[in-house]
Amino acid sequence: MENTTGNISIIQKDISSLRHPQARYNGLNPGSVVLDKGSQKTPRSRPLQVDTIWERDIIVSLRDGIQLRADIFRPQNATEKIPILLVWTPYGKSGTGMFSMELVQARDGIPEEMLSGYECFEGPDPAEWNLHQYAVAHVDARGCFKSQGDHVWHGTTEGLDGYDTIEFLSQFEWSNGRVALIGNSWLATSQWFIAAERPPHLACILPLEGLSDVYRETLCRGGVPYLPFWTFLRDNGLYGENKQEDVIAMVERHPLMNKYWEDKRAKAHLIEVPAYVLATQSPLVNIPFSSWPPEKTVYERYYLADDDVLHQRNSSEIGSVSYQSDVPAMQMDNDSEEVMFKHTFTQKTTVVGSSKAILFMSCPDHDDLDIFVQLRKLDRNGKVLQNINIPLQDLGVKSDEVDDINVLKYLGPTGVLRASHRALDTHLSKPHWPMHDHANPRKITPGQVVRVEIGIWPAAIQFEAGEGISLKVSGHQMILAEFAPLRGLFKNGNKGRHVVHFGGDFASHILIPTVSF
Repeated sequence: MENTTGNISIIQKDISSLRHPQARYNGLNPGSVVLDKGSQKTPRSRPLQVDTIWERDIIVSLRDGIQLRADIFRPQNATEKIPILLVWTPYGKSGTGMFSMELVQARDGIPEEMLSGYECFEGPDPAEWNLHQYAVAHVDARGCFKSQGDHVWHGTTEGLDGYDTIEFLSQFEWSNGRVALIGNSWLATSQWFIAAERPPHLACILPLEGLSDVYRETLCRGGVPYLPFWTFLRDNGLYGENKQEDVIAMVERHPLMNKYWEDKRAKAHLIEVPAYVLATQSPLVNIPFSSWPPEKTVYERYYLADDDVLHQRNSSEIGSVSYQSDVPAMQMDNDSEEVMFKHTFTQKTTVVGSSKAILFMSCPDHDDLDIFVQLRKLDRNGKVLQNINIPLQDLGVKSDEVDDINVLKYLGPTGVLRASHRALDTHLSKPHWPMHDHANPRKITPGQVVRVEIGIWPAAIQFEAGEGISLKVSGHQMILAEFAPLRGLFKNGNKGRHVVHFGGDFASHILIPTVSF
């Protein structure tokens, strides 16, 4: 297969060797075995709930001649033909690969005995779904482990590979011909690209916490490259025998939107099957909505002012505040040079949806600036709060012992924008969510005040009377690092001081979506 997308050459690098101990790979072992009900992979693993047929290292042939490897777990006692849950993974099928719950403190609150050990990382456990008369198919994506070819990071190629795999699986004599895609993170993201190819035997998709636009949502959000986690994944988390697409080198060589990055934006409008889409937000009691944003949404406007307060009216007095943009940042919620504006609610207020910051910014000594914003919840005493994602009784630690990583703690919704990327994409933008062009940057003159519109991730946060909300602005990432070794590795393109202007014609403000129940 030609290594180009839209006439753009794809940079590749070696993928980590299967001989690496962290790959946890014992070689090909094709065949079929029956795992008896009650059997365990390890003495601490969850017992299998039914007699289970495990078909190992099945060959899946693709249209270009590449062969993938798959495992299938299915109940032996099925009385009729059954559907298939397809888990598409680059991390290793059936308990192989580096990634596991052991990477996170206290296994992220999931004890070992809850899982069979046969599951893919971030995929469903066959022990659970076989019980309910589903087959679970694990497929090592192109270039991963013993699947042939060079590994690709999402896009059309992944979509076509998934199409061919679904059509292959649907033909097993024990299958009822209906295949569903399921999984979390990468396993979710791949579903958007596969479903857009519309394989005839795809019944539905269940993408859980997956991105749909590699450039805009993660790797280069707001035009600012965010490389620590993705470099870690490229260099440590993927294993095979050939090459892999080097997205880190690609964003360094091609930092602007082009055909390569557009191919990594999901074509959701082509998807015809039902989709059950879930994403994690800050905690709020589950409340159903028939539309998004909710039909009763009211956008409240809060203006920045020189007393570090968010006011509901713009001041006629012009002011400014500045911060040093290029200080080292460890992403541990204690970094310096972050300015904050606060508002105290006088009545119960529920924020649901995407907020937006409209700021007037300048940099006296540089022609560009990377701007990071974050909303935080304050208690009645003005203390900035954190949310611990996992119940403490499941982690088995005290609140002050929980690791400062973003898997375990949520600080608040964020927004990012490089000022030279401030032009909006009018075709993709929505009233509640600005999308930026990213193809035609416009540098600023040092000292020039520019208006920037920054979308802030959706949130669902309830405030009691007396509690508050704050807007933080800085020149660095304010989320917690994904893992402790990644702290301090994020680098931005900032130099010198940034100035936030407000009041008068510089009507810097945030729009917060509130809903009354």
